[in-house]
Amino acid sequence: MELSAVDLSPVPDEGTATDAYANTVEAAQQAERLGLSRFWVAEHHAMADRLAGTTPEVLLGHLAAETDSIRLGSGAVLLNHYSPFKVAEQFGALDALAPGRIDAGLGRANGSPAADRALGTSRRVQNPDEEHREKIEAVVSHLHDDYPEDHEYGDLSIPRSGEETPTPWVLGSSPSSAAIAGELGLPYCFAGFIRPQFAERAFEEYRENFEPSRLAGSVPEPHGIVAVNAIAADTDEEAARLRAVAEASFARLRRGEAGTTPSVEEAIGELGGVPEPTPATLDADEWPRALSGSPETLADVVEQLADRVGVDEVMIQHVVADHDDGLRSHELLAEGLGVAGR
Repeated sequence: MELSAVDLSPVPDEGTATDAYANTVEAAQQAERLGLSRFWVAEHHAMADRLAGTTPEVLLGHLAAETDSIRLGSGAVLLNHYSPFKVAEQFGALDALAPGRIDAGLGRANGSPAADRALGTSRRVQNPDEEHREKIEAVVSHLHDDYPEDHEYGDLSIPRSGEETPTPWVLGSSPSSAAIAGELGLPYCFAGFIRPQFAERAFEEYRENFEPSRLAGSVPEPHGIVAVNAIAADTDEEAARLRAVAEASFARLRRGEAGTTPSVEEAIGELGGVPEPTPATLDADEWPRALSGSPETLADVVEQLADRVGVDEVMIQHVVADHDDGLRSHELLAEGLGVAGR
């Protein structure tokens, strides 16, 4: 089992974006020491006082200078906001800074109406899946310099390292994104912490639609990651206590309070008590939005979920009030899955 992490760069209480980015650097360096396969950073808008991860292409350049070997990527660049050529240029430059270590995670999402207006993004697209597919194809074609000479983009180029081209990944939380990934023959990462109820169906769509394509960057067979929200601690009970933060944050999100993170005590108060520990064995139809446990329990649970969707890599996202709790969680889970120091 491979283990990876995605970081949202949360702003600490009474802190700034500078503090958030320093924590992200520390988490990336720890991930490298622990033997994690990759470390991705996210893109969110209109929540910068709470989530500083607005521009993965900028933050990844800094992480490239602060790490040596771990793969770095976007989880995800929100392609509906941008020109595919500009995105390809950004990832070409990142490849030149960290040769052979860059993942170009490509997704889509709308933010608040104000954020979308400020980004120049239309919220009314006639064929959103078709547009998304075309943009992904364009990014990949630019990354691989794969346009024919007589194409209108045939004479364009992007920065390169001369080594491995950035690996394109399609990211999503729905069966439609999975189908696009399969049709294009690209690797796929499913965000199980957003819509866990669609995880198994999404990977079914991915495999049913998968065919190696002529698109440069395609892979010969399906290759996937499932991303889950998970927190580890020394005991199941302590981990459940820390998971209260994620559970309360999800409840706040449903109330329209996006991106807010309560303390552990606040979360327990809002929930009316500490959540029950995640069971070591999940029911066949059970896929919790957030997971918790000791290293042994959590390793068993994430392996169960990975087996359900047929992948051998799990990416961890967590919502924690304390940065040190998040670092400790990664350490414990790496030990539980046997990847620490690998």
